[in-house]
Amino acid sequence: MCGIVGYIGDKSPTEVIMSGLHRLEYRGYDSAGVAVVNNGGLQCIKSLGKLKIMDQKLAEQPLDGKLGIGHTRWATHGVPSEVNSHPHFDMQKEIAVVHNGIIENYQELRDQLTAEGVTFRSQTDTETIAHLVRKYYQGDLFAAVKRALQDVTGAYAIGVISKDNPDLIVAARHGSPLIVGLGDDEAYIASDVPAIMKYTRKVLYIDNGQVCEIRRDGYKIEDVHGNPVQLEVKTVDWDDAAAEKEGYPHFMLKEIHQQPDVIRNTLRGRVDEGSEEVKLPDMNISVEELKACQKIVIVACGTAWHAGMVGKYLIEKFAKVPVELDLASEYRYRDPIVPEHTIMIPVSQSGETADTLEAIRIAKRLGAKVASIVNVVGSSVARESHGVVYQQAGPEIGVASTKAYTSQCTAFALFTIWMAEARGVMSKAQAKEMIAHLRAIPDKLQWVIDHKQHIIDLAALPKYRDAQSALYLGRNYNFPSALEGALKLKEISYIHAEGYAAGEMKHGPIALVTDELPVVCVAVEGDTYDKMVSNIQEIRARRGIVLSVATEGDEGIKQHSEDVIYVPSCHEPFSPIVVAVPLQLFAYYVAANRGCDVDQPRNLAKSVTVE
Repeated sequence: MCGIVGYIGDKSPTEVIMSGLHRLEYRGYDSAGVAVVNNGGLQCIKSLGKLKIMDQKLAEQPLDGKLGIGHTRWATHGVPSEVNSHPHFDMQKEIAVVHNGIIENYQELRDQLTAEGVTFRSQTDTETIAHLVRKYYQGDLFAAVKRALQDVTGAYAIGVISKDNPDLIVAARHGSPLIVGLGDDEAYIASDVPAIMKYTRKVLYIDNGQVCEIRRDGYKIEDVHGNPVQLEVKTVDWDDAAAEKEGYPHFMLKEIHQQPDVIRNTLRGRVDEGSEEVKLPDMNISVEELKACQKIVIVACGTAWHAGMVGKYLIEKFAKVPVELDLASEYRYRDPIVPEHTIMIPVSQSGETADTLEAIRIAKRLGAKVASIVNVVGSSVARESHGVVYQQAGPEIGVASTKAYTSQCTAFALFTIWMAEARGVMSKAQAKEMIAHLRAIPDKLQWVIDHKQHIIDLAALPKYRDAQSALYLGRNYNFPSALEGALKLKEISYIHAEGYAAGEMKHGPIALVTDELPVVCVAVEGDTYDKMVSNIQEIRARRGIVLSVATEGDEGIKQHSEDVIYVPSCHEPFSPIVVAVPLQLFAYYVAANRGCDVDQPRNLAKSVTVE
């Protein structure tokens, strides 16, 4: 969950590293550190807390050199402290390591190294790597890192430098994401692309078990056993401005506002005006395999799991294939049954979610085809899948997912139409109508954004801003909307919130209803509208505070609700995409009014790349 950056070249390493760490701060922000090779030695500065404290320290104590590594931490082993912050060193302070991941056998390694006379300074698992590299170091840092990693079990992305090697960085990866950026007589390492977009677009996506020796003028890659590896240099087409706030107070608000364009980008090239079919050029699954498919398994975590639930409803309704929806963290630890002709659809914004990756590997071993929905081109999920639908959402910096969710739902809509046509259960005319409805969605999202003042006003009311708990209810396509709306509120405002299927209300949650409990009810037009109104009446009869999300023009809902947020009329199967935006805005403004750190909510990190 941590973020790492490294640089070698003529620029100031601390300037490059801190620029990158600020763009990776969503990955962790309880401490930070930078180390540079300088005048034949290693110099390091660390700080507890967010990066602005590190900025102040570096302003007071500048570090100079031509090579360095840095880290922003999300604690796993050892409490947040300067001692436990990275980089970590060997006993002689001649080798420095930054690390993202978890070394599962670190206690065994620590005991072994301690018995050999090593003294540990920290409580972290990472420090064992520094001491292992020193143990095997005989003048060749690249060889020492490869040998040290043969002793390690777990997930890691690491950067290693040494005072005796002022001309190279060694980087390696297993399980946690790592890229190498290539420039003119300079090079970079980072956990994610936004960290280095300011400097280069040419990247190498390091894969599991690979170790890279990086110099100003070149690189070489081998596996931990010394076998050469060749990787293709990729060109990132994201705009550097995509990683900046562009005048918004938070990345989350910027990303909410980006959603009309994001959905257009997700649709671009897949459906044209008047289209009768969807084009998914990266899918690599044949029509015969689609026709033979007997079961689809969707695996995801967090917000992506809610998008997967939307996908389940769409696929079963229109493609007529049974769908099993699993949390990836549960799927990997049970004994899943994968019948012949199963297609797995993993969903992951980062493409590096550890549990999702392991679920993919299990399903592939059991014979499933894998068609992923992912945002990051070249990510591990994309590489390990047979086919992929790229979300085209651009980098998402805010920890609370917004545009990734709506683009994932849109990708599921595209996949559904594509599969339904291929299986012959959707006619050209039906597909054309569905595509037309889908192409109308961006304008509807813009309508919600343009009418957000009412949401801003509601979020400032004490009954919502100061609530201790909230309940979110929805049915059918919008049961996932209730789950996602509740998640957004709880993760950024710290108000306890639960999403429920409205039909389950009388099986327990109705006991929570009082005149102090806000209940957000998704009651847009559709097949279950009358049922939702009945649920709302039951809540009002118990003096609950009802905030309804309803379709523009629905005046009748006002008599059953204390407040109403309207959205434009839309095709019901695609309504979760539209409904998501007001729920995101409501959560955002409630959190902002409570003074919460919206982009970096406590205890959370953007990408869960370790268990």
